[in-house]
Amino acid sequence: MKGKKQAPSSDKVKDFKGTLKQLAHYLSPYKYYIFTVVLFAILSATFSIIGPKIMGKATTEIFNGLVSKISGGSGIDFSKIGRILIFLLCLYAVSAVCNFVQNFIMSGVSQKIAYGLRKSISEKLNRLPMKYFDHKTHGEILSRVTNDVDTVSSNLDQCMTQMITSITTLIGVVVMMLTISPLMTLAVLVIIPIALILLAFIVSHSQKYFERQQEYLGHVNGKVEEVYGGHNIVKAFNGEEEAVEEFKELNQTLYRSAWKSQFFSGIMMPLMNFIGNLGYVVVSILGGYFVIQNKITVGDIQSFIQYVRNFMHPLSNVAQIVNLIQATIAAAERVFEFLGEEEEVKETEHPVSTENLNGNVTFSHVQFGYNPDRTIIKDFNATVKQGQKVAIVGPTGAGKTTMVKLLMRFYDVNHGSIQIDGHDIKDFKRQDLRRMFGMVLQDTWLFSGTIEDNVKYGKMDATFEDVEKACREAHADHFIKTLPESYHMVINEEGNNISQGQKQLLTIARVILADPKILILDEATSSVDTRTEEYIQKAMDELMKNRTSFIIAHRLSTIRNADLILVMDHGDIVEQGNHEELLKKNGFYAKLYNSQFEE
Repeated sequence: MKGKKQAPSSDKVKDFKGTLKQLAHYLSPYKYYIFTVVLFAILSATFSIIGPKIMGKATTEIFNGLVSKISGGSGIDFSKIGRILIFLLCLYAVSAVCNFVQNFIMSGVSQKIAYGLRKSISEKLNRLPMKYFDHKTHGEILSRVTNDVDTVSSNLDQCMTQMITSITTLIGVVVMMLTISPLMTLAVLVIIPIALILLAFIVSHSQKYFERQQEYLGHVNGKVEEVYGGHNIVKAFNGEEEAVEEFKELNQTLYRSAWKSQFFSGIMMPLMNFIGNLGYVVVSILGGYFVIQNKITVGDIQSFIQYVRNFMHPLSNVAQIVNLIQATIAAAERVFEFLGEEEEVKETEHPVSTENLNGNVTFSHVQFGYNPDRTIIKDFNATVKQGQKVAIVGPTGAGKTTMVKLLMRFYDVNHGSIQIDGHDIKDFKRQDLRRMFGMVLQDTWLFSGTIEDNVKYGKMDATFEDVEKACREAHADHFIKTLPESYHMVINEEGNNISQGQKQLLTIARVILADPKILILDEATSSVDTRTEEYIQKAMDELMKNRTSFIIAHRLSTIRNADLILVMDHGDIVEQGNHEELLKKNGFYAKLYNSQFEE
C-alpha cells in the first residue's frame, strides 16, 4: 500500500484576512446571540473587577479596627465587615451567573457553526467533480469534516468568550488601579511593552507549526484509513513493515510540528507569570512607601496586588487566545479551501427532458484524458441503436471503463460529444441523465443497513413485494432467505458478513428494481461462481430486452450474442461488428478471443 508522498504545508496561513472574513460570514446569522454574549461577558468581568476594591475596604476596616483596639478604641466593627462581605458575595454571584449565560449561548453558537460547516462540506462533496477524488485520500477529506471543523468549533467558543472577558478585564482593572494610585499604575503598565515584545516573537514563530500540525493530521488520518481499509491486502503481501515505516514518517512530522506548536503555546504562561511577579515586587515597594506617606491605605495595597494579578491573568489569556486564533484560522482555511474547490460544470439553464427517450447513443470524435497532458480516448466514434446489446472489449488500459464514466458524465469529454437521441448529454440535468442508467460494477458497493434498504437504493419508493421480485429475478432470493432475519438482516459497515458473490447479486437486484432505460454492466458477473453466473446471465438477458445495454467484458465468451462489439485499443476503436464477423476478420478481436482458449 505504497502511498503518495505528501508535500509539506506552507509555512504560514495563505490568507489570514480572507479566512477571517469568511468565518465572519458564518457568524453573521448569529450576531444578536454574539451581542448578548458580549454584553454578559462585560457584565461578568465588570462585577468581578469591582470585587477587589470592596475587599480592600474590608481589609482597611480590619486594619483600622486593630489599630483602634491597640489604642484603646472600640476595635473591629464586624457588622460593617459582614455587610461588605455579603455585598461582595452578591457581586461574585451575579458575575458567575453572567459568565454561565455567556458560555451557554456561545457554546450553542459554536456548535451551530460546526453544524453549518459540516452541512456545507456534505453538500460540497456532491458537487465536486470526480477528478478531485483522484488526487485526495478519503482520510484527508474526512479530516476536514472532523478535525478541522472540531478545531474551529471548540476554539471559536473559547476565543470569543475569553477575548471579550480578557479585554474588558484589562480595561476595567486599569481604571480601578488608576483610582487607587496613578503612579503605581504607571509603574505596572511599563511592564506591558516587555510582554508585547515577547508575545510578538512567540506568535511569529509558532504560526507555521500550527498550520503544519493541521496539515499532517490530515495526512496521518489518510494513511490510517488507507491501511485499515486494505489491511487484508497489507497482510497478504507482508506489507506491515512498509506500512508502519510510512506511518512512522508521517507521524514523526506531525509530532515535530505539534511539539513545537505546543511548546511555543506552553511558554506563554510561565513568561507572563514571571512578568506578573515583577509587577508584585514594584507594587510592594511603592505601596509600602505610599502607606508611610499616608497617600493610600493598607487595604488599597491588598486591592492593588489583586488587580495586578487580575491584570496579568487576562494578559496571559490574550497570549493563549492568540495561539488559539492561529490554530482556528489554520483549520478554517483548510475547510474554506475545500469549500472553494472547483465544482462540476453548472447545469444547463434549459435542460432537456428525459421522458420518452428511446436510448439511441452516438459517440462523435470523443477525446478525453484524466490529465491535460495525457489523452486516453483519442478519437472514439460509435453509433448505438435503441435496444442494442453493445459489448466493449479490449486489453487492460484500453479505455473501456473510461467510456462508461464519460457516458454518465462522471467526467466531461475534452473534445467531441456524446448524444442520446440527438441531444448532447450536457443538455440534460446530471440527476435526470443518471436516472436513465442502471450500473452494475465489478466493485460492489453496499452501505451499512438491511438487505431490503440496500436493494431499495435503486428505487426508494419501492414496496417490499417489488424488492422481493427483483431479488428473485437476480437469483438472490434463495440465499437471502437462508440468512438470519432474511431481508431485514443488517449488512455491517465492511460488508464482510456476506460473500463477494452475494454482494454482487444484491447490486444486480438493485438495478433490476430501478428499471433503467440504459444498462451498464462492467464485469458484472466476475465475482460469482460459474453456476450463479449462468443464472445471472439469464436474468440479464431478460432484463436487456428492448433496452440499450453496454457490457464491459474481459471474458469474451460472455458477449458472443452481443449485437455490436466495439474493440478498443489505446483509446480508439480498432474493430467493430458482431462476434462472427470479427472472428472472420481474424484481426485484433480474434487474437484476444483465441488467446483465452489456448492451452
